[in-house]
Amino acid sequence: MARPPNVPPALTKGPFTLREARLAGLSWDQLQGTSWRRIGRGLYMWSGLGESPLVTLAAVRRPLPIAVFSGRTAAWLHGLDLPPCDPVEVTIPAGCGVSARTGLAVRRLALHDGEVVTRREMRATSILRTVADVGSRPPLVDAVVAVDMALHRRLVALTDLRAYVAEHPRLRGITRLRRVLDLAEPASESAMETRLRLLLVLAGLPRPLAQVALNDERGHFLGRTDLYYPAQRLGLEYDGATHRDNLVQDNRRQNRLQDAGFRLLRFTAADINHRPDAVVALVARQPH
Repeated sequence: MARPPNVPPALTKGPFTLREARLAGLSWDQLQGTSWRRIGRGLYMWSGLGESPLVTLAAVRRPLPIAVFSGRTAAWLHGLDLPPCDPVEVTIPAGCGVSARTGLAVRRLALHDGEVVTRREMRATSILRTVADVGSRPPLVDAVVAVDMALHRRLVALTDLRAYVAEHPRLRGITRLRRVLDLAEPASESAMETRLRLLLVLAGLPRPLAQVALNDERGHFLGRTDLYYPAQRLGLEYDGATHRDNLVQDNRRQNRLQDAGFRLLRFTAADINHRPDAVVALVARQPH
């Protein structure tokens, strides 16, 4: 959006107060125009910035300079595909007079120096602390999805998370976090792949291997499967949007695998989300 000539450049970077607007030459009446929008108590922003998570976080940060973004908000700042603003999560020192409100979750906790970093020009909990926090919360499957995502992107190592757990035995949700780490899989390439794996494991089926390269008898690479049961030569695939784009290649790969004696079952998000019992039953019925 082009900046109109009556918009001071200093006010186009982020949130500002009424006092700052007046110092820049704007009156209260001018702030009621379409070039500006009120985003909080005594806070305004140039309309040209539009709506985005970073704009929302900047608005939250302005009256709370002592706050550190944490939880899923921090996870998003670190690059994880988690909702950052539903609600915005912050951690503040105990005793600070800040209350939770609609769209803002406040946690009172003392963070160590090494647990606070800067990401996207925002103060956030470190990736280790962040993953430990999101991994210690219910529901269990969502927690494992978040941890798998961080592990696969190599933002943190499973060994480091286990060491963190050992060093913080009183961490809130520590029992759940230990369970989550036991279920975590760094090789998982998508949230739905994780959900498919957990659907089977939590139903009592053996844990399948993840992202396995399959070869023919001569050692020639045939393809890779999302999940794999070696004893049954059974591969499991999650078919998402990319499957539709790569249908021809996927079909050829499936033919190669089946011709070499492998079996393959394919599942969609609808199967996993709406027909979980049928998915488990189908996998359980496969011959050993």
